[in-house]
Amino acid sequence: MIKDVERILISERQIQEAVTRIAKQIEEDYEGKEVMFVGLLKGSIAFMADLIKAYTKTCTIDFMAVSSYGAGTESSGRVNIVKDLSVPINGKDIVIVEDIIDSGNTLSFIKAYFAAKNANSVKICTLLNKPDRRVVDIDVDYIGYDIPDEFVIGYGLDYNEHYRNLPYVGVLDRSVYS
Repeated sequence: MIKDVERILISERQIQEAVTRIAKQIEEDYEGKEVMFVGLLKGSIAFMADLIKAYTKTCTIDFMAVSSYGAGTESSGRVNIVKDLSVPINGKDIVIVEDIIDSGNTLSFIKAYFAAKNANSVKICTLLNKPDRRVVDIDVDYIGYDIPDEFVIGYGLDYNEHYRNLPYVGVLDRSVYS
């Protein structure tokens, strides 16, 4: 598996620094309120787990599974809800937790979906942001790192369901997928 990593882009230490920074910022922004973290499966699982451990206030969690990629490396642009939330979000303050944002299509769709379900507020939190890939104008409230337009794996990110268990974010060698 390591032979498929061209290089490490973000180390374990850098990831934990970002997680701590983001958790503290969310705590400040939601002082006196209870946040509901909503993780987008499967990629957000590592980030979400570390984020809620670093978050010291009362919170609730839920997960959604959405798909716009299939087995490829490019978003199809069409978002499908595979698993919806298990609890109502009417009147709740939501922080959507995502592993990576590139086109913005998925997050734009989910944010509008939550607004239609009468969430009190909806903010977006991502470990990785690829602003050069954005095709939808979307505000991202909490960002771990802006990264270049490269195909990354590890810390929850996959290629064809592999590499999620790497403890760092690495660039996938192009020979694996081209």
